[in-house]
Amino acid sequence: MASTQQQPGSPRDGPGRHDGQPALRRLAARAAWPALAIAALGLVALTLITKLSPPARHSLVVASIPYWNIDHDTAVVLANRRDVNEVSPWIYGLSASGAVVPQYPPGQAAAVTADIARLRAAHLRIVPSIANVTGGGWAYQPVARMLHSPALAKDQVTAIVAMVDRQRYAGIDIDYEELHAADRTAYTQFITELAKALHAHGKILSVAVFPQAAAPKAANPVSFQDYAALGAAADQVRIMGYNYHWATSAPGATAPIGWLRSVLRYATSQMPSSKVVLGIPLFGYDWPDGSGAAQTVSWLQALRLSRQYHVAAQYSKTSQTPHFSYVTAGRTHTVWFENAASSKAKFEAVQGTGIAGVYLWMYGYEDPATWSALHSALPTSGPGASSTSKAVP
Repeated sequence: MASTQQQPGSPRDGPGRHDGQPALRRLAARAAWPALAIAALGLVALTLITKLSPPARHSLVVASIPYWNIDHDTAVVLANRRDVNEVSPWIYGLSASGAVVPQYPPGQAAAVTADIARLRAAHLRIVPSIANVTGGGWAYQPVARMLHSPALAKDQVTAIVAMVDRQRYAGIDIDYEELHAADRTAYTQFITELAKALHAHGKILSVAVFPQAAAPKAANPVSFQDYAALGAAADQVRIMGYNYHWATSAPGATAPIGWLRSVLRYATSQMPSSKVVLGIPLFGYDWPDGSGAAQTVSWLQALRLSRQYHVAAQYSKTSQTPHFSYVTAGRTHTVWFENAASSKAKFEAVQGTGIAGVYLWMYGYEDPATWSALHSALPTSGPGASSTSKAVP
């Protein structure tokens, strides 16, 4: 990718450590794409939530769409609308003072509004995401200031509920990251109060959390997320089940199947399984010289690299992930990525666990066979299927 400008909302950086404890996600997506890259490798984040239950109950699929590629992503969602019920446009951030504001530039407002209208016309529930992104980067202070001021926290809850009502959203998704362990109590209180306020209006609350395969130590920054308390308050707890290996780690699978099973076991021991939503990646990384300076790659990018350098991908039965290496300019690159087979293995790992379902975080074009793999493993009934709330679109 040619641009050096970064976009938030990229695949989230995780641990890479064998204890499975996640590190915080960092910005990885790039804003300015060359024309060819935009045409061939448009960024799309699809979040898929599936009700795993007796046959009479329907699956719920949610697509998470980043604002900088919302037009393309909306087209993808509408093309697969029979497998999508709910959409989370990743469009809101925070101002320096902590107010909820659009992340997208003013000139994009009309396009964002039009795309949301298209999704609503297709009878898809709209549950936008709010991230603590200020001026294009993750920001701690706007959230910390709000969390530790009862008056400011109350104001933000009131503002979010008013926005959800005004825009006729079905609910909201909170993606607050890079907080501190000392924020645990205040963060839990904020989420609890927000959930109560939304529920009073017939709306739902989703919360994004980092993957944990065991209880984190008190000093670990991710301990600000109290699984049990968040599970008690929110309707959906979306676990970022990826970046076991990440951009600055050694090369390896982004989401090894064994680790994902451990993440699921721990999550369901801490909260009702019916609220757990497992994140499944459709992206990978290209590490040069085995160093921690990887570029994020889509399935299509990985496919093109393998063809360009005439190398065939191998499939790790242990991690259930494809990988290959190639040499260019005297440097050996190692690529681990996702395809339909690796995604299907993850879908099937979810079966029988009793969790609410899965969401897919997509970076560029996914393997086209992913959709049939999803449909065969976790079939849906299209728009209008049962939701985790009684909220209407």
